[in-house]
Amino acid sequence: MLNPLKIGDLMARLPFVQGGMGVGISLSGLASAVANEGGVGVISAAIIGFNESDLYTNYREANIRALRREIRKARELTKGILGVNIMVALTNFADMVKTSVEEGIDIIFCGAGLPMELPAMVPAQAKSKLVPIVSSARALKVICKRWLSRFERLPDAFVLEGPLAGGHLGFSRDQLEDPGYRLPKLLDQALEAVRPFERDRGVKLPIIAAGGIYSGQDISDIIGQGAAGVQMGTRFVTTHECDADIRFKQAYMEAREQDLVIIDSPVGLPGRSLRNSFLEDVSQGKKRPFKCPYHCLVTCKQKESPYCIAAALINAAHGRLGGGFAFAGQNAFRGQKLVSVKNLINSMLEEWRQAKPAPGLVRPE
Repeated sequence: MLNPLKIGDLMARLPFVQGGMGVGISLSGLASAVANEGGVGVISAAIIGFNESDLYTNYREANIRALRREIRKARELTKGILGVNIMVALTNFADMVKTSVEEGIDIIFCGAGLPMELPAMVPAQAKSKLVPIVSSARALKVICKRWLSRFERLPDAFVLEGPLAGGHLGFSRDQLEDPGYRLPKLLDQALEAVRPFERDRGVKLPIIAAGGIYSGQDISDIIGQGAAGVQMGTRFVTTHECDADIRFKQAYMEAREQDLVIIDSPVGLPGRSLRNSFLEDVSQGKKRPFKCPYHCLVTCKQKESPYCIAAALINAAHGRLGGGFAFAGQNAFRGQKLVSVKNLINSMLEEWRQAKPAPGLVRPE
């Protein structure tokens, strides 16, 4: 069997982390289903209050209320391990961290920026594990050095996300096509980077690999290379339990490989999405004038943007893809039918059992 994923005193029976997908794609439904199967289920905190009636007039409280409700709902549905994905770029980042800790969330995953001050927001006695999401060994080392010097602690683990992931990417367009930035290469560098910190502090810093991992063979290869686990988002979209509208899931199931495109997001980062009429209009220079009702992302260039990314992603979560688009990983076109989370995980395990170990690597048992 696959080795369990250990993060501090937490142990997930399977080394599978379900990626946090916003807006509204991974909430309590998907997270609890994954946790029930032995993986780590993750709720996305990005504009989580999108269904609250007072989102526009009371943005801060609407999101706190919604996050609290989703965590509690997930807890009612599972006794497994639950996490929350909180983008550092969110203007309400501190609120989301504080609420998650108050609700006793098991793990806080932080990406879309370096969470340099995260430990200051989490009381020393809190049980929540802190797991930054990085795209390079350099970012990993910067966080470790900063946390040690400022807070005398290290992260509990890292998620290393490669360039084939969906959503906002921590790479330039040129790097997305550069073989030197492929996940296996990044993983080798990250594993080397953590060793001095592990040795000096007498701890284990698990690295969870993400971005383009889809099949059992992918899982076998990357864990055989030294990853402690894998994070997958895209593959969980086409499940019954995924919290997105069925029309969002259908966009994945109807996608072709050539429908995966890289866009320039209003937040100043490239992103991987499914091509549709909305994005075609944007690419042709058509604009959708808007007023920003809440400055949800620190890095958003709302005065220069042709559309509101928050509104586009909220529309997508509701299945209104004529007014938005679906972020997706490079393998989104491979999900051609709806399945249950249980059946999906069982099929991945079967694929893993049939996978061939990479040359020179011994598959963990």
